[in-house]
Amino acid sequence: MATKRTVLRSSAGKKLYAVRNADGTFKDIQDYARAHRADLARKSKAEKEADAKKAAKKSAAKKPAAKKAAKKPAVKKVAAKKAVKKAVRKVAKKAVKKAAKKKA
Repeated sequence: MATKRTVLRSSAGKKLYAVRNADGTFKDIQDYARAHRADLARKSKAEKEADAKKAAKKSAAKKPAAKKAAKKPAVKKVAAKKAVKKAVRKVAKKAVKKAAKKKA
């Protein structure tokens, strides 16, 4: 839960954030610029949930692509097997022709 802060000014004119305890005494006093930077760096609960939803959408969108990518190597393997079979047939044909020439 966010703590309520009071904005004050120092004697030098700098803006300050003052956080109070339940009894009203000052718990923490910070320079406004420093506290503001820290607030900007920290994400709210709503922002974190929105980021999680975006990440879930991206991963859901990537799943079909991942399936396609998984299938591609299988296709390449089939193509490689066909190329090997074709080369073996070619070599076998040449060997048969050579043997036929020798007999003749």
